[in-house]
Formats: sequence, structure tokens, C-alpha cells
Amino acid sequence: MNCKGCVGAVERVLTKMEGVESYTVDLKEQKVTVKGDLKPEEVLEKVAKSGKATSYWPKE
Repeated sequence: MNCKGCVGAVERVLTKMEGVESYTVDLKEQKVTVKGDLKPEEVLEKVAKSGKATSYWPKE
């Protein structure tokens, strides 16, 4: 994610997903944190379909 347009694309995908309770987008760090009742693989797959690169990031 490089711009607010990218953030908007990711947000549109997440708001349509069943099971997403909340999410936060950190444009500076290029990270999205999703909370809810769904599998991480489902989130990565859906966001990837928006044309954005996806990957897991390590727990801190």
C-alpha cells in the first residue's frame, strides 16, 4: 500500500468480508491488522484479489 487509494481498496474488501469484526490500517508501516472470526488465509486471499501484495508479518 502506497497511498490512500490503496488503503481504500483494501478497506472495501475487508468491509465486505463476513467474520471481520474490526481492522486497522497503518499506511506508514504498510500493515493491516484484522480481528474477527475467520482464517488468516481467507483474508490474504481476498486482499490479494484487490491487486495488493499480501504476506504475514511476524508477531512482535
